[in-house]
Amino acid sequence: MIMEKKDKKHNKRLILINPGGRANSGLSASRQSMFPPLGLGIIAALTPENYDITLIDENFDEFEYIDADLVGITVLTSAAVRAYELSEKYRSCGVPVVLGGIHVSMMPDEADRYADAVVCGEAETVWRQLISDFENGILKSRYNGTHEDLSGTVVPRRDLFHPGYNFGTIQTSRGCPMNCNFCSVTVFNGSRYRQRPVNEVLDELETIPQKLIFFIDDNIVGYGREAEGRAIALFKGMVARGIRKSWFCQASVNFGSNPELLKWAAESGCRMVFIGLEALDESELSAMNKKMNIRFEYDQAFKNIHRAGIAVLGAFIFGTDSDTEKSIVEKTRYIECNPIDVIQITTLTPLPGTRLFREFRQTERLIYTDFPSDWMHYDMTELTFEPAKISSGEFIRINILCQRRLLGLLILVRKFFSTMIKTRSVETALWAFNSNLVYRKAFRLGLKYVNL
Repeated sequence: MIMEKKDKKHNKRLILINPGGRANSGLSASRQSMFPPLGLGIIAALTPENYDITLIDENFDEFEYIDADLVGITVLTSAAVRAYELSEKYRSCGVPVVLGGIHVSMMPDEADRYADAVVCGEAETVWRQLISDFENGILKSRYNGTHEDLSGTVVPRRDLFHPGYNFGTIQTSRGCPMNCNFCSVTVFNGSRYRQRPVNEVLDELETIPQKLIFFIDDNIVGYGREAEGRAIALFKGMVARGIRKSWFCQASVNFGSNPELLKWAAESGCRMVFIGLEALDESELSAMNKKMNIRFEYDQAFKNIHRAGIAVLGAFIFGTDSDTEKSIVEKTRYIECNPIDVIQITTLTPLPGTRLFREFRQTERLIYTDFPSDWMHYDMTELTFEPAKISSGEFIRINILCQRRLLGLLILVRKFFSTMIKTRSVETALWAFNSNLVYRKAFRLGLKYVNL
């Protein structure tokens, strides 16, 4: 569906595009696992009123050319090929195109070939200047966003989002000091943990129509007691204002160590928390620079979270340089037998901008190197490099066998009842079960792209 403002004769037309990646691949295999393009909503809110804005979202809409004065496209790595195709459609008709998002921020020289302007980093700090330059005929080829304070953050134009999204999304913080070797968040959002004022977040929450919310912060509880106190204030504020939402979030394992935080998270509607556990072995975690996980006892954290009525979505990575067939089987047994309610398995993926990508490219370990066309393989489900201690063929075989077991209906039903008993909540158990079904669908559909 395409939603627009009413036309006015003096208005310019801005087209914003959320491009689709390879059909039915990766975690975008199900619409239940898709979320609105929040960045485009923010850009729309920063655009002057004399622009008519149309959002084309290929998660739902088939692309149809609409004439425009200016086009903006957000680019994820796995959708880069499609983004560049759409850009060329408009540029061939003389319409200037701006590319932004995480991928072009990491690969700006590549993106330069497909755009009139490339925005690197957080676009809010440069968008108004870009629009002014466009109107004055002096559009620059490169705009570099900066890491500004988040107070006064604009509320996204959610009226432009397709109504088919199940979840509303909101971001309350940015930045990460951890700098894990497989992650580009620190490069994109900076190492300083920046937080929006609680009242501004609450005001925005009150404008979101969906009853289901995903806090897209990389770590909603942050780092240290002060950040945890701010999270508690946010959850208390939701309760005090009567903001009745069911929600989930991403956090580090320390989410399970503060009883007061868990109490208010649950009372404000938290049903599930995504925790990047990644691996069991300390040497693996150290190699990833995921050192925070080493300090925490997983089982006790899980018990505390369950006691609050919240499910644990445990994310694990297969394919690290420590992995062998034996270690992958051991991870699988751990996930099956331990109190993890929702199972996410991703294949280690050296995304551009990460230390992992630089290392694997320099040591010629990448399997797919014909860029940009090969970016479609970098969707976190496909093996894109030569493993260190296992052949690529053997890794693919054992990965499929282990995921097929973990995402089998018997285990998922068993985990549903286990979650219901541990959390004493049917609603939480249903959240967990439905989430597992989404991952099961993504895995099954992704098998068609596997090269055995």
